[in-house]
Amino acid sequence: MERISRYVPLGAGGPQVSALGLGCMSLSGAYGANDDAEGVKLIRSALDRGVTFLDTADMYGWGRNETLVGAALAGRRGEAFVATKFGYVRGEGDALLINGRPDYVFRACDASLARLKLDHIDLYYQHRVDPDVPIDETVDAMGQLVRKGKVRHIGLSEARPETIRRAQKVFPVSAAQTEFSLLYRVEAQETLETTRELGIAFVACSPLGRGLLTSAAPSSAGIAGDRPATHPRFSARNLELVDRLAQLAKAKGCSPSQLALAYVLAKGAIPIPGTRRLARLEENVEALDVALSEQDVAALEQAIPADAAAGERYPPDLLAKACL
Repeated sequence: MERISRYVPLGAGGPQVSALGLGCMSLSGAYGANDDAEGVKLIRSALDRGVTFLDTADMYGWGRNETLVGAALAGRRGEAFVATKFGYVRGEGDALLINGRPDYVFRACDASLARLKLDHIDLYYQHRVDPDVPIDETVDAMGQLVRKGKVRHIGLSEARPETIRRAQKVFPVSAAQTEFSLLYRVEAQETLETTRELGIAFVACSPLGRGLLTSAAPSSAGIAGDRPATHPRFSARNLELVDRLAQLAKAKGCSPSQLALAYVLAKGAIPIPGTRRLARLEENVEALDVALSEQDVAALEQAIPADAAAGERYPPDLLAKACL
């Protein structure tokens, strides 16, 4: 099994991480039932290929995903760069709430370390910004975790550019994560430009549009009945765009998902696609071998204009919490 040889710094002067990471959320029930043993096997297969950047969060399976990642890292800690997140909490009636209070930041970090069975977290994100807590207070607490040695680097997930700038004045932010793909570009563009200016790594979650941009994209008759059907953009109206991608991928001699990932890489972002299947992991890793010229990038952006996708990127109940 050939190992990847493409690594990038996490921001200006940051540690080297694999240019393509692994999003672990789907290994803990996000898209259907999972087998933990198979999840451990997949993570270790990623490490075997040199994929060092692993992304999890305390709310993925409400702790189960971090426990799974910790099990996979047993005896292999030195091979991985582990990112996890805090911020989402369950309220009364399982309401999804956000907590960015400093005292909670400390408690959440200790809980994640225990589940991951680690003595430090490489990259600790605030999963979503708490609108009721000044970002200065939350980031100051995160900085204290770095000073205590519990965290190496801090990041913000789905934060607006002005929030990132404000946070950067409190403590150095190493990475900003937000959704970015051929379909989801408008919302992320200003954030991408801001991170370039500030020397912060841009980590692209859902770079395959939650499966819509893969070689297994659903037919118009098959998009219902699974979690993607709850996302407004996962609709038959966008299948024409997927067809355009497939045509360009065929001409390029790669799969649609590889071309979609190569596009994200060409824009200077670190994609973290998730998968439950070893074959998909292999396919995603091979996207690192797809070289795109400026003309290729332009052709993709012409075929799938930034504002072409139909629908919001989240259902209404989540959209309000998506980016603060």
